[in-house]
Amino acid sequence: MSEILNSAIRSVQQSKAAWCRYITGNDTGTTGSHQAGFYIPKCASRLLFEEPGRKGENKEKIVQIKWQDDFTTDSCMKYYGQGTRNEYRVTRFGRGFPFLQDDNVGDLLIIAKFTEEDYVGYVLSSDDDIDDFFASFNLSPGETNQIIDVAGNVKPDDKIDHLLQQFVAQYSHFPETRQMAQGARECFNEAYRISEGALKAKPDEMLLSWVDTEYRLFKYMEEKVYSDVISHPFNSIDSFVKIANEVLNRRKSRAGKSLEHHLADIFTHNELVFEEQAITEDNKKPDFLFPNSECYHNLHFPADDLVVLGAKTTCKDRWRQVLSEADRVDTKYLFTLQQGVSKNQLKEMQDSRLTLVVPRQYISSFPIEYQPSISDLTGFIQMVRKKQESLPKYYII
Repeated sequence: MSEILNSAIRSVQQSKAAWCRYITGNDTGTTGSHQAGFYIPKCASRLLFEEPGRKGENKEKIVQIKWQDDFTTDSCMKYYGQGTRNEYRVTRFGRGFPFLQDDNVGDLLIIAKFTEEDYVGYVLSSDDDIDDFFASFNLSPGETNQIIDVAGNVKPDDKIDHLLQQFVAQYSHFPETRQMAQGARECFNEAYRISEGALKAKPDEMLLSWVDTEYRLFKYMEEKVYSDVISHPFNSIDSFVKIANEVLNRRKSRAGKSLEHHLADIFTHNELVFEEQAITEDNKKPDFLFPNSECYHNLHFPADDLVVLGAKTTCKDRWRQVLSEADRVDTKYLFTLQQGVSKNQLKEMQDSRLTLVVPRQYISSFPIEYQPSISDLTGFIQMVRKKQESLPKYYII
């Protein structure tokens, strides 16, 4: 872990309240927006004030935010309640503030409160640091833009809570990642009576719901598996570090593989023909190959009807890995849960013939001029289906 990451995790753990979210094009002004500072949702109002703002009134306070353990800004916490406005913002970062540039789009912003006037702020840029931060607090990518639950408490929901507990009761140790992902889907689908039609009509929404449900299920599983371990004193620092590393590594490895499992189930319900981890040139293994490796290695099969999709929870550093995974395919696709990428990186992706696929709800977090070139999951499925429907059946069965 980097020093900044370690410091950010420690600060969040020790703070009175902490919050995080991805930096977007609206924040940096690359979307053409001229909004003031960072928007804070009402659910995170206690990060700014002890008491929520009252409609019809504005209020503000000056605070000191120490950034990256390096420099301090005299910033302003504001509530706008007059007229039609009802929102919170953190403003005034001074000239030369380094984290409102285009290259910061997609970075993770973290602000932690220690007293009413003293805060710390961190910006994490690398995929590894962002993944490690999420793993430290067992956060899903969809759990940003709210107060960080340092204690890791599972939010109660009677509709699904009983089903999740039933699943956990079947195991004394962690099930395989595929079983965990399937269990989360089944619990969610049963609790909310998800039909086959919904899986075809709303794949973007279903995927995000499954991802969030699995994070909740995983928290229950952790509580069960480690309850005896953490209820007794550790014999040494080494034994404590061993368990801590085991927990973090399991969280990180599960997150990436689970995304692939959920996508595979979406593709299956949408009746697409695909193969996971198919072998291409030089023993490369793209996450998803449509239709399959047999078609890929059949040089009579039209290359234009082959589709390659990578799947990565974050992609700022990792998107280039997809480019070399299938030589026959010119345009590659990458599904990610990343909320925002800089213009420079999007141009690089475009020049490299890589198309991003993100949940529909996340497209607005990308620079506006690139949004038309980004696909949602629904659009990607429609594109693959159209290719496969036009092919002779003997090619892809």
